[in-house]
Amino acid sequence: MRYYRLPAERGSGTRLVARDGRKAYDLSVTDAGLRSFDELAAAAAVVGESVDTIASDLTAEAALIDVETVEAEAGMPVLAEEVWAAGVTYEVSGDAREEESDQGDLYDDVYRNERPELFFKSTPSRTVGPRGAIGVRGDSEWDVPEPELAVVCYRGEIVGYTVGNDVSSRSIEGTNPLYLPQAKVYANACAIGPCVASPATVEDPHDLEIAMTIERNGDVEFDGTTSTAKMARTCEELLDWLTRHNAVPDLSVLLTGTSLVPSEEFTLREGDQVTIDIESIGTLENVVEEV
Repeated sequence: MRYYRLPAERGSGTRLVARDGRKAYDLSVTDAGLRSFDELAAAAAVVGESVDTIASDLTAEAALIDVETVEAEAGMPVLAEEVWAAGVTYEVSGDAREEESDQGDLYDDVYRNERPELFFKSTPSRTVGPRGAIGVRGDSEWDVPEPELAVVCYRGEIVGYTVGNDVSSRSIEGTNPLYLPQAKVYANACAIGPCVASPATVEDPHDLEIAMTIERNGDVEFDGTTSTAKMARTCEELLDWLTRHNAVPDLSVLLTGTSLVPSEEFTLREGDQVTIDIESIGTLENVVEEV
């Protein structure tokens, strides 16, 4: 199943919608009253079942909701207290880092080393969902989106996958690798959505097609595809390293790296439309604004 976070029909709050094919179920109206994916993950953990098993048991009590409404109103699928990211997990990503920096050996070492590059990426206030505006820094001259498979974790276990965009300033990081936090962590520098796809829905996260299109004034500026099969590390391996000697919140998100990198001549501009699609999960669309 795929899980979406929609605004409540009346008043404040949210509702959790589970979609199975062309049917979508509002789980917030069941006896369990689940209103968020983290509540569903917590319930599954308590009874030792999968999120799909818990959701399936509730569909008989749930209200059907129009699929078009789900797609139009879906917001950020999870409010993860912490979003982390991995770097140089694809060879082409290392090549791109070498292009932007005169210290390319650093990135080659990370790509080939046992320990991966892991860094803190975002908080809820810095993260946007579908149709939200992703940010480029006003003090950066070279900015790119980075389409990534995102792992949704609950208490150190993988409970789903979503689409992630690790927006980055290549000019700031290229000046000095120690500027990485400023290149990666700032207002609206991360987007996730449109849903959380369960492990059973995704099946093999290491064999998914990723596509990204960037449009400007109606023209396509970039259009490319890749596959998670090119990842040098597994999702489980990256999560294992993230949680070593590091207590992350119960619900957290880990971006797994990118291999779709626009050319050196390209930089994001305000008003650009970025569309990222990952097979078996969904499509994340965002507009660009300067922050």
